[in-house]
Amino acid sequence: MCNLYSNTMAKDAMRQLFTVDASHDALGNAEPLTAIFPKGMAPIVGADTDGTRWLRPAHWGFVMPQVSKKTGKPIQPKAVNNARDDKLRTSRFWKRSFEARRCLIPATSFCEAKGHNPATYVWFGVTGQGARPPFALAGVWRAYKGNYGGGELREMFTSSMVTTTPNALVKETHPDRMPMILAPEDYGQWLTGTPDDAFALIKPFPAERMVIHQSGEGVKSDRGSMTAAG
Repeated sequence: MCNLYSNTMAKDAMRQLFTVDASHDALGNAEPLTAIFPKGMAPIVGADTDGTRWLRPAHWGFVMPQVSKKTGKPIQPKAVNNARDDKLRTSRFWKRSFEARRCLIPATSFCEAKGHNPATYVWFGVTGQGARPPFALAGVWRAYKGNYGGGELREMFTSSMVTTTPNALVKETHPDRMPMILAPEDYGQWLTGTPDDAFALIKPFPAERMVIHQSGEGVKSDRGSMTAAG
């Protein structure tokens, strides 16, 4: 699973990497994000039925409304931010989004925690040029319109990150799951391929193409990633 990642790519860099025309960029003044937690807003890349790609902010986590057991009134909802690969085609919660609403989640690193009190936070990335080479995580999205706790009505896009079995590098920190990293040549197949085509891409990213950027107790932000913001 993953509950923390970063995306310090500049907006122009995201448009170039993911082949998004400026006319389909709805990010506004996107700022570098060194720590993205569930319920936070962060960019995603999707595609229309004709293949046109777009960039827009999304709430990290599919919204699951909740009500207070004491009062029966709406309270802060849950954010289901990880979608297990073995549930994508069988769970009603994920199936429609996987079939018709897949997305790319731009990232420059992701974090997994090891141990408790205190936990060690390990930040992973991919090999390449620069301090934090950019990459894309496989995701799904859906629109949400409704109560967001406390009577607040919201309308927004939401996303969830696909997770799969870990490779040898990540397994040392998190033995069960890791986010699914997509190779650049697979972006189009994930976005617009058939469900079978997309599902065929699901596998752990090669450990030899990944690195640990930093680790330590309480390191809940990828502090070194600001060098990737330009």
